[in-house]
Amino acid sequence: MPPLEDANGLPLTSYRATFLPACLDPIAPNAIAQGPYTISFESSSTITAVHFEACFDLIASSSANAYAASGIGWSPAKKRKEMKLPDLRYLLLMHATKQVQGFLSFMLTYEDGHEVVYCYELHLSPAIQRRGFGKHLMTLMEIVGVNAQVEKSMLTVFVENAIALKFYEGLGYSEDDCSPEPRKMRNGTVKMPTYVILSKSLQEWGTNEGELEHG
Repeated sequence: MPPLEDANGLPLTSYRATFLPACLDPIAPNAIAQGPYTISFESSSTITAVHFEACFDLIASSSANAYAASGIGWSPAKKRKEMKLPDLRYLLLMHATKQVQGFLSFMLTYEDGHEVVYCYELHLSPAIQRRGFGKHLMTLMEIVGVNAQVEKSMLTVFVENAIALKFYEGLGYSEDDCSPEPRKMRNGTVKMPTYVILSKSLQEWGTNEGELEHG
């Protein structure tokens, strides 16, 4: 595999051919009544303005309050800038109506000296949650990490988001060594972190990639 810098420099079609299975689309029998779903693979430079704003709206509607309540703070301008990072890639969950119903953004990068695939965002519209789409998108991202031969998959989640924490733990994620620890203040009180960093080793990753390729 090429170094991460070279991997991130690949044209979108080459990146997909190198790191992703032939078939990206989910199989969701329980969603047939709402129409078929497909997955579009894009980069921060190829995603259309309409789809970009749809992704931003999903983040804002589900996470703006959590950002504001944390030490990070909510800044639409900063979030849009982050969403345009050159090495960021997007898996867009598209409805038959061509509307974005969910997405996962990720990057092959370095974290604390380790080569990783980092999940920046995972959001689904409320109507399609708890149907396996989130797990499917995470699996695709992990396949990228396995094929790029990185050490682990990582993500950040707000502590108050108990549903998300349970979801990621169910996928095999646990608190990473670099996750922030509680801080003891001068007055003796302990300040708990508002977010945790989770990770999952990809060194012995088992996958149903063959099913994804032929799904």
